[in-house]
Amino acid sequence: MATEIKVDTDPAEAGFDRGRLHRIDRHFDRYVDDGRLPGYLAVVSRHGRIVHVAAHGHRDLEAGAPVETDTIWRIFSMSKPITSVAAMTFVEEGLIDLTDPISRWLPEFAGPRVHTKGSALAPVTEPATEPIRLWHLLTHTSGLTYGFHHSHPVDAIYRAAGHEWGTPAGMDLAAVSRAYAGFPLVFQPGSEWNYSVSTDVLGRLIEVLAGRPLDEVLAERVFGPLGMADTGFRAEDTERLAALYVPEPGTKRAVRNDVFGRVGTVRPDAFSGGGGLVSTAGDYHRFTQMLLRGGELDGTRVLGPRTVELMTGNHLPGHVDLEAYGRPLFAEMLFDGFGFGLGFSVLEDPVKAKTLSSAGEYAWGGAASTAFWVDPREELTVAFYTQLLPSSVHPIRQQLRQLVYQALIG
Repeated sequence: MATEIKVDTDPAEAGFDRGRLHRIDRHFDRYVDDGRLPGYLAVVSRHGRIVHVAAHGHRDLEAGAPVETDTIWRIFSMSKPITSVAAMTFVEEGLIDLTDPISRWLPEFAGPRVHTKGSALAPVTEPATEPIRLWHLLTHTSGLTYGFHHSHPVDAIYRAAGHEWGTPAGMDLAAVSRAYAGFPLVFQPGSEWNYSVSTDVLGRLIEVLAGRPLDEVLAERVFGPLGMADTGFRAEDTERLAALYVPEPGTKRAVRNDVFGRVGTVRPDAFSGGGGLVSTAGDYHRFTQMLLRGGELDGTRVLGPRTVELMTGNHLPGHVDLEAYGRPLFAEMLFDGFGFGLGFSVLEDPVKAKTLSSAGEYAWGGAASTAFWVDPREELTVAFYTQLLPSSVHPIRQQLRQLVYQALIG
């Protein structure tokens, strides 16, 4: 049964101006009406109560199926915080420490080598001076990368091996992890930040720690306790699964792409903890409320409050932002003013980020233009769902922040 998502309090009682909240609807309705988005759903909550739900357009344009509150969405990289939470449950149980080398459980990573020069066809490497540790996976400082970056010879090595917007058919997560371990790192572990397959390797580490497949571990440790019945690596009800769209060159109108849209319709060969999940607004709302409440929801505790506090602090050395420590590549977040924690971006400086949000906000987004954030200072959570890939086409996230905070008056 889908988790219900509906307004359950007067916005004024939660400090919002009702009229100003409807600016969210008017703004994003235009995206749908002129064809830039097929449809969307936005959810705003404060103090644990939902104050605004905005929806317009279609989950499937060709079928004429509208966006509904129980629509299932491919959340892509919004899978990363979920996988990170699951990993931290093992830390809490004392089965692994943040500083432990991952090679203790994944021996393929026992001797990583770092690219120093040369092309993808003739790379020159040197031994890593630091082992890849659990902390490096959680913070994307491992030296791993993504094939879709198209900015480094190692990215090209990933692509040549079939690792760009997915993994080769027939490879399970264990095989994928071994493949990544065989590629050079783009830098020494811990020396920089680079958006990467780190969370996919983290998912494999979780499998070894648990002795079970990642889908079962996430169901046992996150989805089951939180009642996230519609979240997993494939949609059980494909009628509710939204179709996936990409921008048409030139016009930027949304056009259907069933090749990428296959994600979420079948059981994958490799469970991607970094980008393979589908979910609903109701399910992900329960996940964000658990985080906001310090690891507990409806009497069920997933993490301790100090663990959540640790995960949502900026772990970049000296509290610098991604602009100072990261490579200037694509990520699901702006770099100026934002640091990174254990699975989340963390807003370090709202002025530098030029955003109305609060310092301490933690967030992430997905490749199909989904996004969420949690603002502990204001006890605020916001999420946005659509299916337009990639997420860099429109400034949806910056605009959504502006529209939410301008309506917060108390």
